[in-house]
Amino acid sequence: LRGSLSRLQLDYVDIVFANRSDINAPMEEVVRAMTFVIDQGMAMYWGTSRWNAVEIMEAYSIARQFNLVPPVCEQAEYHYFQRDKVELHLPELYHKIGVGAMTWSPLACGLLTGKYNEGVPESSRAAMKGYAWLKERLSSDEGKKQLSKIKELHLLADRLKCTAAQLAIAWCLRSEGVSSVLLGVSNTEQLLENLGSLRVLTQLTPPLIAEMDVLLGNKPRSGKKEARS
Repeated sequence: LRGSLSRLQLDYVDIVFANRSDINAPMEEVVRAMTFVIDQGMAMYWGTSRWNAVEIMEAYSIARQFNLVPPVCEQAEYHYFQRDKVELHLPELYHKIGVGAMTWSPLACGLLTGKYNEGVPESSRAAMKGYAWLKERLSSDEGKKQLSKIKELHLLADRLKCTAAQLAIAWCLRSEGVSSVLLGVSNTEQLLENLGSLRVLTQLTPPLIAEMDVLLGNKPRSGKKEARS
């Protein structure tokens, strides 16, 4: 971490994440290590990434037991087609211990922008080396169903006078407990477009969200058991 701070030319970062839990590392050891990082002034807070609710609660309980620093948020994938964790499991932690969600991949690797509606462009991520899994996903039966729904969502975005990307990001932000949404852009124009989602957020009324839920057909239902991240 000190090496990273040096390369970033920073004295500290706002938050540092423990990515994926390690079953071979005792939870107390992880929490003590993160507390040490904060006590040394290298970070203000720490969070988890791809942990499940049980693991996060264990870390919180250990922190309280030994007067250590608990995690403040979980980094989780969240978009139209990946909903269960953020909408079913994390809200309980948000209400009980104040752990928020910092979500990533709001555009599902660009899928939700519509760039793959007519195939795979040569300059797209799905055409790059190492992303064969994405190309296979697009050509699968499930992928084709998702592309069909994305086309309908584009029509909804047109009604709201916004882009498909802005609608998708605003949809993520409207979820309870979501503290922030991580954006991945390759140029200034994309960044400015994505930030426009803040204006769209005010248009996402309960009736509109209900309409989107019907269109997507995958609103999570309580009672499911959480799968390990």
